[in-house]
Amino acid sequence: MLLGASLLGLLALSALAASGRAPRATYLGCALAMAALGLVGMLGLPVTVLPFGPPWAPAQIAVDALSGWFLLILALVAIPACLFAVTAPPPSRAEGAAFPLFLAAMALTLVAADGFTLVLGFKAMSLASWVLIMARTGAARRVARLYLGFAVFSGVCLIGAVALLAGSGLGFATMRGTPPEGWRAVGVLVLVLLGAGSKAGLVPFHVWLPLAHPAAATPVSALMSGAMVKVAIYVMIRLLFDLSGAAQPAWWGLPLVAFGVATALLGALRANLEGDTKSILACSTLENIGLIVAALGLALVYRGADLLPLASVALAAALLHALNHAGFKTLLFLCMGAVERLAGSRNPDRLGGLIHRMPWVAGCAMLGALSAAALPPLSGFAGEWLLVQALIQGFRVSDMAVQLITAVSLAVVGMAIGLGAAAMVRLVGLVLLGRPRSPRGAGATDASGLLRAALLLPALLTLLLGPFAAVALGMLDQPIRLVLGAQAAAPRFGLDLALGDGGSRYMPGLVALLLALVAGLVFVAVRHRSSQAPVLGAAWDGGFPPPPFGDPLAQVSAAGLAQPIRRSLGSLVIRPQEALRYQPPGSAATATLRLGGRDRGFTRLFHPLARARRTLARQADLPRGLSLRAYLGFTFGTLVFLLVLIAVLERG
Repeated sequence: MLLGASLLGLLALSALAASGRAPRATYLGCALAMAALGLVGMLGLPVTVLPFGPPWAPAQIAVDALSGWFLLILALVAIPACLFAVTAPPPSRAEGAAFPLFLAAMALTLVAADGFTLVLGFKAMSLASWVLIMARTGAARRVARLYLGFAVFSGVCLIGAVALLAGSGLGFATMRGTPPEGWRAVGVLVLVLLGAGSKAGLVPFHVWLPLAHPAAATPVSALMSGAMVKVAIYVMIRLLFDLSGAAQPAWWGLPLVAFGVATALLGALRANLEGDTKSILACSTLENIGLIVAALGLALVYRGADLLPLASVALAAALLHALNHAGFKTLLFLCMGAVERLAGSRNPDRLGGLIHRMPWVAGCAMLGALSAAALPPLSGFAGEWLLVQALIQGFRVSDMAVQLITAVSLAVVGMAIGLGAAAMVRLVGLVLLGRPRSPRGAGATDASGLLRAALLLPALLTLLLGPFAAVALGMLDQPIRLVLGAQAAAPRFGLDLALGDGGSRYMPGLVALLLALVAGLVFVAVRHRSSQAPVLGAAWDGGFPPPPFGDPLAQVSAAGLAQPIRRSLGSLVIRPQEALRYQPPGSAATATLRLGGRDRGFTRLFHPLARARRTLARQADLPRGLSLRAYLGFTFGTLVFLLVLIAVLERG
């Protein structure tokens, strides 16, 4: 009843927003509906047959332990995004109507209990998000066309995967009884990687994500990064783990490990090279999604090798990091949206010094950035620690190829985590620290009212998920049993995380307590020894004098801070272009540095497709110059061929 009321309420809110009335009430209603869906995720729902559906069978919905976990993630992302949207200027009718539909489609995908409903929700999610991007003006329309192409491609691949799984029916219970084998199993793996993988942003189908996420409005960007890509991860788990059965071989997980670590490294590298705050966060999403997919691949490898305890650790790492990433990435997107609204720019070179003008926003942003940098005891560390521990145990698989792949993956994952931390340092340093680089930034005001509440909700979630990571892992027992089998179980943790015989141990609560104790002692000591009021002085400015003789623009720029990584590693992901123009001796003009680049995904994937399209177009134009005799000959030959084909088929 609660699930149906929530979904119907979202549809009614979409109709209300389409009329152009009460846009703020629409977003508040969406927040309430998503809170109800989060409650449904925690309570569960048995299989329910709906009174409508395709001609061959009614639609079915259900909320089990796995879909409930992702419904909870969706609700935790959607509620602060809706509150942020309430404070934004009124949207267009198309954007206002598509927002509740986007939420409803993601929820429908998660509660689907048959292949038709799953595909319906997945496609509706893609179309609604396309409308939300298309509703923006300017370059967003070109990005929307690219996004639509990937949305159609992912949907077609998902339909093919469901068709291969549906041996005797579309219901999930029927699919579990007839798991794929042989070429069908390989086809399912390939199509799920293409369909759900392209929606999640795996290499080489990642090119849309750094463009589409920044093009949308801030609440939509938070939903796409924090929730939509998690829905794609859910589809991947549902189809490859749950519906494909436990008898799949260990090599099934190797493609996921390879694509996952490659995506993580590419995303971390690109996050250090981008010059837009939302683009930096979008590329950071690629890094974290890559880590989650790599953990899923490890779980498949260990399950195929009958190492269920290690498979449980890897799957727990994926599910926990999905929750943690939803928290801190939602927080970061909303903080950067607040910066754009209150400081007037998304360009780091036009910001700076906001920690003084916007202490609430800066504090929340720094909390999210530290968590994204995987610093203990914050939430981003626990899931990545579990992934690293699972990779270290790769030597327990007897296959030498698996051992080599896990060893290389461990090195790449370590590099990606380090580069991801560097990207967060660059983001915080340019946007929040230093001196203001523009008058608008110098006069920025802090978030207040409902906007501050929208930031504090994910900030509180991020703050709590770090020290209480073991408590969150305790909720994963049922999802892991559902996915890996009744004989599996989530790793048992107390207040700390200890694997095996305790040789690998992480105590987030104790670390947080010690850090708080040290910080408190330092504060008390400073206050006790200092009897005078604190004196504020000018911060170090890199050797440049303060105004009016110094220029804040002389601070390090985004391109300058990224230059070492761009020149050493940038060619791995983009084709960098640098044009440095010097001035002759004695000239008062400044030297200029122009930077450019193109993602290699375009050059390796889209350029060959474009050449093939042009070649086919030229070949299709060739018959236009033929004579009437040639046209009649082609028609007669086609007719004869069809008659022969019919005769052969009838004899067979």
